[in-house]
Amino acid sequence: MKVALTGAGGFIGSHLAQRLVREGHDVVALVRYTSSGAWGLLDELAPGILQHIRVVAGDLRDGEAVREVVRGVDLVFHLAALIAIPYSYLHPREVVETNVMGTYNVLSAVREFQVERMVHTSTSEVYGTARIAPIPETHPLQGQSPYSASKIGADKIAESFFLAFGTPVATIRPFNTYGPRQSARAVIPTIITQALREGPVHLGSLHPRRDLTFVEDTVSGFLAVAGCDACLGQVTNVGSGAEISIGDLARTILRVMGREDLPIVSEEARTRPAGSEVERLLCDNSLARERMGWRPQVPLEEGLRCTVDWIREHQDRYREGYQV
Repeated sequence: MKVALTGAGGFIGSHLAQRLVREGHDVVALVRYTSSGAWGLLDELAPGILQHIRVVAGDLRDGEAVREVVRGVDLVFHLAALIAIPYSYLHPREVVETNVMGTYNVLSAVREFQVERMVHTSTSEVYGTARIAPIPETHPLQGQSPYSASKIGADKIAESFFLAFGTPVATIRPFNTYGPRQSARAVIPTIITQALREGPVHLGSLHPRRDLTFVEDTVSGFLAVAGCDACLGQVTNVGSGAEISIGDLARTILRVMGREDLPIVSEEARTRPAGSEVERLLCDNSLARERMGWRPQVPLEEGLRCTVDWIREHQDRYREGYQV
């Protein structure tokens, strides 16, 4: 197939692009323009993979750039977004413009060029703190940060295009994904990089609980949603169905690394505002199992070992002092 991918330079996007090439698809990728000419994490891919990807540099807010990528393809994976929650506190307008209007631009191009299918990327952050656990797709949506609010808006734009225009869009809602190449804005690389520098490990709140999925399992979820007719017009959760507190996660990582001796310190400066902290995320993945036979394959400790190994080999990519 001819596949367009927005957010290809990001963490999940780069792994998805790699998988698509390995499965024989023609890939065109939209990456955010930089004056350095960098293609984000696509630059980490092997030359034998990258040579099969046509890269277009632009901005998701530019409808013409989006149209250039979408024109003539069979399938669109839309992953591009500004995703860092702390960044959304500082720059909410940019986050809303990128995530909501950018998604509108992709949907509009998909509709104009009559693309056969689009997979839109949501996030478990739209649920906010769990009122029901595990969290089903019918859980209320709660905008506890400008980021999560922007993604709720993007999800609803996608829903409206399906209902109003029959646009063939399916929404995937991944829970917390981790693995090689993830940036230091995320908690797992933050813990690992501090431990590699001999600690102590400085974090924000230690009690919130998260559902963690290895990136290759998440990528398999994207491909499964793309091939599932029952997912059209619907939201499908993709998560492990298990939860762990940030404190226990840090202790697990230190055990995997053989560094249980390092202290773990909770710092007020790293905590989210009280009303914005999502206390618990736990995925109900029963619809993913029923609709498309998806279930995670990589146990947490196995995925953590793989992530530790990759970060240990690429420590120069992680700037000291970077905070979540």
